[in-house]
Amino acid sequence: MTFAVIVGSRGFFPHHLAATGRLDMMAALQKAGHKCVVLGPEDTQHGAVQSFDDAKKCAALFKRHADDIDGVIVTLPNFGEERAIADAMRFSGLKVPILVQATPDDPAKMSLNWRRDSFCGKMSACNNLKQYGFRYSLTKSHCVDPASEEFQADLARFAATCRIIGGLKGLRIGAIGARPQAFNTVRYSEKILEAAGISVVTLDLSEILGRVSRLADDAQMVTDKIEAIRNYIDIGGVPHPAILRQAKLAAVTEDWMREVDVSISAIQCWTSLEENYGVVPCTMMSMMSSKLMSSACEVDVCGLIGMHMLALASGSPSALLDWNNNYGGNANKAVCFHCSNLPKEFFKNYKMSFQEIIAGTVGKDNTYGTIDGSIRAGHMTYVRVSTDDTTGRICGYVGEGSFTDDPLETFGGAGVVEIPNMQKLLHYICENGFEHHVAANFASVSDAIMDATKQYLGWQFHRHE
Repeated sequence: MTFAVIVGSRGFFPHHLAATGRLDMMAALQKAGHKCVVLGPEDTQHGAVQSFDDAKKCAALFKRHADDIDGVIVTLPNFGEERAIADAMRFSGLKVPILVQATPDDPAKMSLNWRRDSFCGKMSACNNLKQYGFRYSLTKSHCVDPASEEFQADLARFAATCRIIGGLKGLRIGAIGARPQAFNTVRYSEKILEAAGISVVTLDLSEILGRVSRLADDAQMVTDKIEAIRNYIDIGGVPHPAILRQAKLAAVTEDWMREVDVSISAIQCWTSLEENYGVVPCTMMSMMSSKLMSSACEVDVCGLIGMHMLALASGSPSALLDWNNNYGGNANKAVCFHCSNLPKEFFKNYKMSFQEIIAGTVGKDNTYGTIDGSIRAGHMTYVRVSTDDTTGRICGYVGEGSFTDDPLETFGGAGVVEIPNMQKLLHYICENGFEHHVAANFASVSDAIMDATKQYLGWQFHRHE
């Protein structure tokens, strides 16, 4: 990623601290694998921003690189000139997340030549950013050394926040097919999402099936997709006609997504496809999610947004699951399940199978394509996004827990999850009318989700502790 850096400095504080502070921040960014855009000592004194003229120079530099900048870091190696920092942001025109960092004093170096006062200066910088209407992020500790591992963690968290904000900006979602009649649960407001800069592009399922019917079995895009399926999952025992139908459906769906420039998709997965085409779309959805093109079933568009946020934050695939069953008498454990389209990265073992739930009504041969297996153990973050039509707001919740190694004999994609104070979470879900679906990801990114939703998106989010 590329971060713009504002080095704050105030004239009557030691200038050498600004010079070393700038180099320390550049080194921290380089260590984390990021690029930076920052004034040099040839532009201003020590490359710092401490006057109105400095602010204009800094803003001009940022404008030249605006298309590349993912976020801004304000570093305070000494007190910093609060107004110049805010002016630089205003004149730059940047609409990206801002991280404010202050370097701690050394109690053994509190003489006039070494005293920083960044502890105090950070409050003034934040006060001015607030006055100017900017939202910003904070480091975990009020003061933190840029050279420390703690700041590397702060930086990783901030980078995840920037990826979420950047990834949601102008997001286009493909909604393929109608919401299943029985799933009032996943209703949502397109208008509320549009007001948040998220567009939904719809396509009737008949249009997908029409394109599929006109696609030759030996078309290159079909044979390529069959090969991709064989390389993705064990298809032993699955009839070839089911693989062919899956491949054609996948080829047409991804072709349409490219055509209308949508990044992620929510699909009517049952029962029209099984009855009218003879396959479940789970494998193609799993493959897309594995490529970070998150795909949600039952046209759960808001569940899909949660998947996408987690994937943006972590850089790894997400899944959409049901909060599905209790696990014996353990109040902090539950079974998470789908039938399933989970990405293969979620499993400790997996294979292609058929959809047992609806096979009895539409026939087994019409339900091949599910990803069947046990979810592996590991730490996870879960999130739910929803639109609240009564208040016109986007809301949700986030928390962390773990998938466990507890035994579970069932079908589909399933695993046992353990979450501290889970009964409190379940009460919150039911009391507030949230959906039965939840997005999950094998990462610890709840801090970034909360930072993005609270500080920048203005969504009403709850963190389960």
